[in-house]
Formats: sequence, structure tokens, C-alpha cells
Amino acid sequence: MTDERMALLELVEQQADGDLVREMLAFAADRIMEAEVETQTGAAKGARSPLRQVQRNGYRDRDWDTRAGRIPLEIPKLRKGSYLPSFLEPRRTAEKALVAVIQEAYVHGVSTRSVDDLVKAMGAGGMSKSQVSRLCAEIDERVNAFLNRPLEGAWPYLWLDATYVKVREGGRIISRAVIVAVAVNEDGKREVLGVATGLSGAETFWTDFLRSLADRGLRGVKLVIADDHKGLRAAARRGFNATQQRCRVHWMRNALAHAPTKQRMAVAAMLKTIFAQENKAEAEAQWDTVADALREKQDKLGTFMDASRDDVLAYMDFPREHWAQIASTNPLERVNREIKRRTDVVGIFPNDDAIIRLVGAIMLETNDEWTVARRYMSLETLARVNDTPDVRRPAVAS
Repeated sequence: MTDERMALLELVEQQADGDLVREMLAFAADRIMEAEVETQTGAAKGARSPLRQVQRNGYRDRDWDTRAGRIPLEIPKLRKGSYLPSFLEPRRTAEKALVAVIQEAYVHGVSTRSVDDLVKAMGAGGMSKSQVSRLCAEIDERVNAFLNRPLEGAWPYLWLDATYVKVREGGRIISRAVIVAVAVNEDGKREVLGVATGLSGAETFWTDFLRSLADRGLRGVKLVIADDHKGLRAAARRGFNATQQRCRVHWMRNALAHAPTKQRMAVAAMLKTIFAQENKAEAEAQWDTVADALREKQDKLGTFMDASRDDVLAYMDFPREHWAQIASTNPLERVNREIKRRTDVVGIFPNDDAIIRLVGAIMLETNDEWTVARRYMSLETLARVNDTPDVRRPAVAS
């Protein structure tokens, strides 16, 4: 096995990503059993064929204890003879190889040869190119169905954030932005709306991504929370008639970069006094006071503050109960941390499809957790969002 495959097996030994691995392990085990029985009977399930050698006779249940946890199997039965999945014995080696099949299908793109080699390694006799392609296509279909599902109702708050991964392109290794869109709906629940890869500074990329969300039904956006991507700002003006909130955390880092190293702690303390104010009017007044004080010795910092005040304080036009969530992209911090944790295992992706496959699966898993979690925002406070003054900029025609 290659070093990459060994790393994947070690990952499973450490019981990482248990839920996702168990689910996809069960999925692949089912497909491999169907492929083996099809070979043994001489015909596909439900197909009429003169080559059929024996009829199926239902299923029998059996639990499969794996390193990723217990997985219930439905093993096909035959009217004559018997069938036992080849991956069940020897159990330890087989399950490792099968888990590696799933991991590689996710993180290395759809590689017919690598998947087939691993299936052979676990003693399953190999799979045809069409069988491997069908298995991987069904995995992709589930992820893509989630990422392209229709969006219904109104979504007052939309967070957009990017993390970066390495990918091979034209013989070079480059950094690729992975964009995640998360929003809160009228019921106060968070949902992952979409994932895309591209150049985070390109207006055309952001325009296409936001347009795809709108085409799927994204409506009622009143505040877009993101970092200061110039391409995003222009695209958001075109796509949504909404206020734009510049991430306060990222802004603070940018501001401190204009201050001398030895004075950054003092400057940070001054800047924090702005966000401690009770309302927007007081925050704006404190902003001007701090900017004027800093301008005397740090003119660039004062100019930077003059140009960004409205975007950084935009969240204060909305209910105070929401300020902690909508002032920055911090609500996506855990999401990005999970993406990085899993993508770091891969190192370098072979293509964008492999990125979407893995990140899309992580986001599907995250979205399922949010679905059963308590509301992110209360219905009472969300109702007040509709009563906020219309401070949004006019939309620009596409």
C-alpha cells in the first residue's frame, strides 16, 4: 500500500470521523455484496436473464463490528447454495481495506484503479470499472443532492467564509479557496446552503456562487456577514439588496497590522471600547474619538478606520440579542476547523471534485447535527429583524 493509504488506515484506527465512516462503510458494503451476488447468480437483481444460475431468496441480518463501530448488514440469501461476503473474513484486514476504499473515494477523487486495487486487496476479487464508477457516482449523487437542494422561505442572515486547501492543477500545486455559505431561516435554525471552490478575490466567482443560491430560492437576506473580499462585496450588491457586515474579528487583525508591534496591545484595548457601547450612535461617536486619537501618531490606521466604520458597525442596526452572532464570521469557526482537520489528512487534493466530495460530506453531516439541535436564534428576536430600519443599499442591476 502507498503511504497515503496507510495514513487513511491509521486514521480509522484512531476512530476519527466515526459517523461519516460508518455510514459510508455500510453503503459500500451493501454495493459490494450486490456486485458479488450478481457475479454468483449470473444476473443483476430483478433482471431476467438466460445466464442466471440461481435465484435470490431475501436477506438475513448480521451485525458487523468494525473499528468505526457496529454496522448492521443485510446479507443476500440464495435459493441454492450460500453466500458470505468476502470482506467479512479475515475481519480485521478486510474492514481496514474496505474503510480505505471509502476514504479514498472521498479524498482522492473517483479513481477506478485505486478503488479496485483496494477491493482486491481485501479479498473481494476486484470490481469492474462500471461497478466502481456506479458506487462512486451514487456517493457523489447524495452529496450533490444536498448541496443543490431547493431553498424555501426567508433567510435573514447569511454568513460567507473561506478556508484554503492545496490542489493539483496543470502540474502545479496551488491554494484553492473553499467557500461555505450558512444562513439562519425564519424558524431560527442554521443550515449549510452551499459549498464552492474558486478564487476568493474574483468577482465573477462570487457572482456565480451567489446567483446559484438565489436560483435555488435564497430570499429575504437582510445581512451578509463576511470578510472584506472585494469580489464578494461587488457580487453581494448585485445579488442581494442587503446590508454587508464586515467581519469584526478579521477587521481587528487588519487594523492592528497598521500599528507598531509594541503598541498593538494598547491599540487593541482602545478599539475594543468601540464595541462595548450600548447602541450604534454611541459606538459611532467612540469610533471617531478613537480614530482621531490614533491618527495623531498612526495616520494610516486613522485613514483605515475612516474607510471601514459603516461596514464594521452594520450589525448594530439589528436586534441586540443577535450582535454576538452577526458581528463576525466566528459562528463558522467550528465548521472551518472541522474542514481543516479532515482536509489536512489529505494534504493535496487531486482536483476540485475531490474537494467538493469531502467538504460537501462534512457539511451534510454538520447540517444534520444542526437540524436536531435547538434554535440558533429565538422566534421572538427574529420577528424583530423585520422591524429594523431599511438601512440596506440599493441593489445594482446585473
